[in-house]
Amino acid sequence: MSTVDEKSPEKPSKKPSEKIPKTPKTPKTPKTPKTPKTPKTPKTPENPAEKTPMSAEKNTGQSVTIPLNRTWWNKHGSKVIIWGGRLVFVAVLLVAWQLSADRLFDVTFTSRPLDVLDRLVEWHQDGLLWSNTWVTLQEVILGFALGAGSGALTGFVLASLPTFYRVIDPFMVALYSLPKVALAPLFIVWFGIGLQMKVLLAAVTVYFLVFLNTAVGVREVDRGLIDAVRLMGGRRREVVWKVVLPGSMTGLLTGLKVAVPYSLIGAVIGELVASNRGLGYLISDAAANFDTAGVFATLVVLGTIATVLNLIVGMLDRRANRWKPLEVRK
Repeated sequence: MSTVDEKSPEKPSKKPSEKIPKTPKTPKTPKTPKTPKTPKTPKTPENPAEKTPMSAEKNTGQSVTIPLNRTWWNKHGSKVIIWGGRLVFVAVLLVAWQLSADRLFDVTFTSRPLDVLDRLVEWHQDGLLWSNTWVTLQEVILGFALGAGSGALTGFVLASLPTFYRVIDPFMVALYSLPKVALAPLFIVWFGIGLQMKVLLAAVTVYFLVFLNTAVGVREVDRGLIDAVRLMGGRRREVVWKVVLPGSMTGLLTGLKVAVPYSLIGAVIGELVASNRGLGYLISDAAANFDTAGVFATLVVLGTIATVLNLIVGMLDRRANRWKPLEVRK
C-alpha cells in the first residue's frame, strides 16, 4: 500500500510591502552673487573758509545771521517816492491856483494861496488861530474817545449774542442813517451851546461807525478757531480773549480809521449851528464877512488836524496787525 506523502499546507507567501516613492526634493535656487560694493569716495578735506552759513550752523549748533547788504534806498526808497509825489502834487496844485486866480477866476470867490497864508499868519499873531483850534481839538478828542469806546464795547458785546443782535440790528442801522445835522437843534435844546453839545454830537457821529464795524468784525471771526479752542478745554473767557478779540481787531480798527474824520465833522457841525468859539465859528464868521481867504485858512487847519489824527490811527493799526502777513496788512 503506497503511502501518499502528505504535503503540509504551504504558508501564504508574504507580499513585499509597497513603499510610497518619496517626492524628489526641489533643487535649491542658486544664490545670486553679491554685487561688489562701490568703493567710497574719499572725503575732501574741509576748508573752513569755504563753509556755508548752514554748515556752520550744523557744526556749531548756533544760528548764523546772514547779513543782507540792503542800501538806504532799498529800505526807504518807496517812502521817499510816495512822500515826494505828494509834495509835488501839492506844489503843482498851489502854483496852478495862484496863477489861475487872477486870470481865470474872480479872486473874491477863490482867493489866492498867498492870501490864505497871510490870513493864517495874522490869526497866529492875534492868538485867534490857536485858541479856536484848541477848542475844536478838545471837542474832537473827547467826542472820538467817548463814541469809539462806547461803540466798540457795545458792538463787541451785542455781536457776541447773535439772537439779540438780530433784534436790534435794523434799529441801529435806522439811527445811523439819520443825518447828524438834524440832531444839532435837538442837542442845543438838551445841552445848550457849550462844549458838551459839540462833544456829544461828535460822539454820536462816531458811535455808529465803530459799533457797526466792530460787530461785523466779531461776526466774521473763524468759527473753526473757536471750536478748536473749546475742544481743547478752553473756557468762554479764553475764547473771548484769545480768539474773538484778536480776530475782531480788523473791523474795530477799520471803524476807528473811518470815524476820525467824522468826529471832526460832528464837532464842526455843532460849531456852525451855534457857537462862539472853535474853527467852525471861524468859518461862519469869515463867511459872514465875505472873507474867502479866512474860510480857506480854516479849511487848511481842519485838513491838517484830520491828517495828523489819521496818521496816529494808522500807526496803531500797523502795530495791532504786526502778526499778519505783509500782503494782508497792505
